Formats: sequence, structure tokens, C-alpha cells
Amino acid sequence: MQTYSAPLRDMRFVLNELHDNAEYSSLPAFEHVTPDVIDAILEEAAKFTTERLLPLNASGDAEGCVLENGVVRTPTGFKEAYQAFRETGFTSMASDPEWGGQGLPETLNKFIEEMICSANLAFSLYPGLTHGACKALESHGSQELKEQYLPKMVEGVWSGTMCLTEAHCGTDLGLLRTRAVPQDDGSYLVTGSKIFISAGDHDMTENIVHLVLARMPDAPPGVKGISMFLVPKFLPGEDGRPGARNGVVCSALEHKMGINGSATCQLSFDDAKGWLVGEPHKGMRAMFTMMNSERLSVGIQGLGAAEVAYQSAVAYARERLQGRSLSGVKAPDKPADPIIVHPDVRRQLMTIRAYNEGCRALGSWVARSLDMMEHHPDAAVRRQAEDFSALMTPIVKALFTDFGFEATNIGMQVYGGHGFIRDHGVEQFVRDSRISMIYEGTNGVQALDLVGRKLPAHTGRYLRTFFHPVLAFIDEALEDEKLEDLAQPLAKAFGGLQLATATIAQKGLKDPEEAGAAATDYLRLFGLVALGYMWLRMAKVAHAALAEDPSDPAFYKAKITTAEFYMGRILPQAAGLVGAIRSGKGAMMALDADAF
Repeated sequence: MQTYSAPLRDMRFVLNELHDNAEYSSLPAFEHVTPDVIDAILEEAAKFTTERLLPLNASGDAEGCVLENGVVRTPTGFKEAYQAFRETGFTSMASDPEWGGQGLPETLNKFIEEMICSANLAFSLYPGLTHGACKALESHGSQELKEQYLPKMVEGVWSGTMCLTEAHCGTDLGLLRTRAVPQDDGSYLVTGSKIFISAGDHDMTENIVHLVLARMPDAPPGVKGISMFLVPKFLPGEDGRPGARNGVVCSALEHKMGINGSATCQLSFDDAKGWLVGEPHKGMRAMFTMMNSERLSVGIQGLGAAEVAYQSAVAYARERLQGRSLSGVKAPDKPADPIIVHPDVRRQLMTIRAYNEGCRALGSWVARSLDMMEHHPDAAVRRQAEDFSALMTPIVKALFTDFGFEATNIGMQVYGGHGFIRDHGVEQFVRDSRISMIYEGTNGVQALDLVGRKLPAHTGRYLRTFFHPVLAFIDEALEDEKLEDLAQPLAKAFGGLQLATATIAQKGLKDPEEAGAAATDYLRLFGLVALGYMWLRMAKVAHAALAEDPSDPAFYKAKITTAEFYMGRILPQAAGLVGAIRSGKGAMMALDADAF
């Protein structure tokens, strides 16, 4: 059985204790974001996701989407759930009030995204992509386009997509062939085919707004010749309502491993009317506004999948009777003990727990930088926040989704053979979470972005936003007797990260393949250290809470215990990663291609 209850206690800990929420309230944009407002929103989101979305998760997976007579239909209940989702105001949470949004922090929005992804990952893609499309249109669209489309998209009555991939090009978008021919009225006629378009067509909104990458007739080759166009499914009439059908159709639905409740479409554009978004031949700049937002959200997908897998596995481990405890019988009134008594099951559950709570803390830290980047009055603070979010975006996307897939597999392992069959629903978590490591740039591409772009940017300026606060906190913690034992392994791992960074910088200057060979290991190493920093900070907060206000001792003691588990059982992976990075590209690149 799929088991989920929103982890509100931990979310409140991260918001109000680990990352002091008072800093938000001091920003003019968030003066209305009081603790009471946040609590009310979190409670409502928790109720909605568990009562409306979770019951549709397994049934939506089994039923899937269908394409009949040119119409895409979502699984039973999805349309009604989306209407309730929209009417409750969730589509407009973090959007600009100028366009009808509520102007709430992106940090709060990411917690809501996590709940949605835990309860129904396939459903999350519909509003999630619209939010990203709004970000791109806000940043790069003309005033006319923004006024015409953003209010409807923010309200959720219209949805949005991003249309990049073609059959012959995925990551290498310079190869795309979709064409956009200018017309006398300032519009363009867009022709071409796109594949793997999440939420590309469906029955949940009255219109769908596609952001499409295409080439103009005079475009230079490669990525420097790509422009972005807004292409609606229905052309708005003079009254603003959807009018004539545009020249875009869903030609097929992809047959997928998971997220079957999400309509992943092949779209055909045939002289579809569209409008330029941003500058000609600068489409990648505009699209990356959306992609960077989506990459953080995809990271949250990994966390959401891991959380529901953890809760389901814990529920099963408490009930499943199998064998006796190695330290003596724990349930003498039963024929066997519940499997939660066994060390290996504990190892598995503690691993997921440490991943989840660490990622929740780290994800919130990065989301806060997005809010600071957009709303802080000090330009220096805004730039520092932008540097930090640029550095951490590929780490959040790749690390969280790697952990998410690992966690769902561990959760299935706890169930044993019962996890491998569909009856309990946990194999769906594995299937659904796998795509998150692939779309919005594969995790290998994220690693290349980290070592190839983010590390050398501005002579290492991005790195300073992470290295400086972490080093200062470690030095402080080493002098604290309550934190010293936790700080020592983190100090060692942080030293390894510094060494690996220098190794990549030195070797990569001489041979780019050396940096490429180290990239994936380096991203994981960086992520492990980042989570270690979060766990050290959480342990400090927990110790202080136990000393000052021991009203919830079980929660804070569990934090400290999980921090100890992370430092002792997970962080030691860092040493092996450092060794792998220092070994260089040699054996990796030695074989001729025909020797494989």
C-alpha cells in the first residue's frame, strides 16, 4: 500500500529553525508571509495532496493517458483534481501579483512541490511545467504577450510546456530543425516535430501555451541560431478566450516506463502561428530561464519520490513479521518479530531518512537564494544569491534525483518479493522516479555543467559562496564539544572536496577530458559534503533546542542520531570519490570504440 503523510514537522523545522524565516519577513516582497500564513498553506497543501492526489497515484499509473481521435485524455479523476488544485490557489502561489499571483516565496512553493511529487509525481508535471513557462515568459516576453497569456497561466486555466527535443537531437539542441517563418503581421509560422513533451496535450485546461525552440530562415548554425516562440494550442480571440485551433497536434503518446499519468507527447507543428519570445537567435537564453527553474523542481521530484518510498517502507517494516531479532525476541506474543528490528533493514531505512532530511534542508537553502536573488534590495546580496543558485542548481538536480532513484529501490528492497509485484504499489515509485535522472538535462550533463561552467566561472567566484560559509562553520563546530565528533568527518570530506577541485582545475586546463572523466564523481562528492554541512547545522540546532526547550525531545534526538548515521555511514563515500577523481581519465578512455 502506498503510504504518505506530508512531513510538516520537518518542513517547519527547516523553515523556522534551520533557516530563520524572519529574514523573509524583513523583505518588502514578503511582509505578508507570517508564520501563521505559512502554517495555514502547508496544512492545506498536506490535506489536498493526501486526500485528493495520493488516491489517484496508483490508479493513474494503471490507467495512463490515452489519445483518441486527436484528443488526449488524462486518467480518471485527474481533471477534477486539477480543477480543485487550481481553485484552491496552488497554481498561483509563487507567481508575481502583477499577473494574479500570490507573491509567496519560492522556498514555500518548493515544499508544496515536494508534497505533490510524493503524492502523485505524474500529476506534478502539469502545474510544474506551467510555473516554469511563466518564469520564462515573465523574463523574456514582450509586454503584450505577458498581458495576454500570463494572467490565464498563473490562474491555471491555461497551462504551459517547453518544446525542445526532436527525434535526432536531445542535449545537442544545435541540431534542431524546427523552422519559424516570419509573417507580415509580426507573427511566425512554426513547422516541425517535437518529442518527449511532458503535458504536451491534455484535457485539464482550456488552452496550452507551448514555448518552442525553432530556427528563423536567416539563423546562423548551431545553438547561436535558435529562437524561442510562443505557440498556443488555440489562438486567443478578441475576447481573450480560446478561439480557432492552431496548427499543432499531438501525433502520438510516448509509451513509457513510468509517470503514466503524465501525457508525454509527440507534437507536430504545421504552420502553427507563434510569436517571438525574447531576441532573435537568443532562444537558449530564454529557455534556460525555464530550464533552470525546472531543474530545481526536478530535484524536488527526486526528494518527493524518496519520501513516499521511505514512509511506505517504514509502514511495511513495522508490520511485516520475519525472523527474530539478533539481540533477542522483541515480539514474544507473535510468531516472528517485525523486520524493522533487523540491522540491515534499519540500515536501509536510515539511509533513505538521511538522504531525505538532508536534501530537504539543502533544497530549501538553494530555494532561499532564488528569493533573495529576485527580491533583496541590496544588489550585492542579489548577485551573491545568483552565484550560489547557479553553482548549486546542477547539484540539486542530479544529486536529489540520484538519491531519489536509489531511495525508491531501497524502499522496494525492504518489501522483498512483495515490492517487486504491483500489489503494494512501491514498484511504481521506482519506475516513476527513473525519468528524473534523464530529463531537463541528464545527470551526466549536470555534472559537466558543474565542472565545465560553474567551477571556472569568474575565476572561481561561484565556489566562494559555498566554500567560505562551510569552512567557517566547520571551524566553529570543531571547537564545540557537542559537535566535534560530527565536524571531524565533515572536515575531512571538505578537505577532499578542496583537493578534488584543485585536481580538476589543474588537469582540466591541460585536457578537457580529464574534467569530463571526473565530473560525475565530483558532483556526488560536492553533494555529499553539502548534505554533511546541512546535517552538522541541523545537529547544532537540535542540541540547542534540547537544552533550551525540551518540549519535543523525540524529534530533536532523532535529528542528532540521523546526523551521526550520515557522518558515520554515508559521508565516508567521499574518500572513495576523491580517489576515483585523482586516478584520472586513463583506464576510462583507453579502449578504442570498437573494443567495447
